[in-house]
Amino acid sequence: MSFTLPDLPYSYDALAPYMSRETLEYHHDKHHLAYVNNGNNLLKGTEFEGKSLEEVVKGSFGKNVPLFNNAAQHYNHVLFWQWMKPNGGGAMPGELEKKIAADFGSVDKFKEDFVAAGVGQFGSGWAWLALVDGKLAITKTPNGENPLVHGGTPLLGVDVWEHSYYIDYRNRRPDYLKAFVDHLVNWEYVAELYAKAS
Repeated sequence: MSFTLPDLPYSYDALAPYMSRETLEYHHDKHHLAYVNNGNNLLKGTEFEGKSLEEVVKGSFGKNVPLFNNAAQHYNHVLFWQWMKPNGGGAMPGELEKKIAADFGSVDKFKEDFVAAGVGQFGSGWAWLALVDGKLAITKTPNGENPLVHGGTPLLGVDVWEHSYYIDYRNRRPDYLKAFVDHLVNWEYVAELYAKAS
C-alpha cells in the first residue's frame, strides 16, 4: 500500500485569518507531499511494503528511522487536516466535553494545558490529546513521533513545526496555538475519534 496525499477537506482560504492560504499551500502541497514521496521511496523493498499506514508507523519506530520519520509525519498530517475546519473551536459535543472535564478538571484547564504542551515542545514536534488506558492525556512529542508508538490513540494533535505557523505568526507560537484551540479545532471529528477509541 503506497502513501497518497489526501486533498484538503476545505479550500485553501477556508481557515483564514487563523491559517492563511499561503501556509496551507506550503504545508500541504510541499511539506506533506514530501513526506508522502520520501515515504514511498523508503517503503520499497522493506518488510513494511503492503502494510497499513498505522502498521508502518508502529513497526518502523526505533527500527527504520528515515521510514518512520516520513510515515509518521504522513500519518500525523492526514489527521491534522481533519482536526481543523472553518469556524472551528467553539463548543464540544457533550460526551467529549464530559470526559475532558472529568479527566482535566475543566475544559478551560484542558485548553490551557494543551497550549502549554505545544509551547513547551522544544524545536519541532507535536502536542497531543490522546486516550491512554481509558484516560485522556496531554503529551508532546519531538519531530514526527505520536501517541500511537507509545500505546495511546491520538484524538487531537497540533503541529508545532515552524512551517505550520511561521508565515502567519512568525515566532509567536503561543498565539498560533491559542488560535488553533479557539478557532480551528474540529471538535466533532475529535469526538468521533474518541467514540471509536472508547
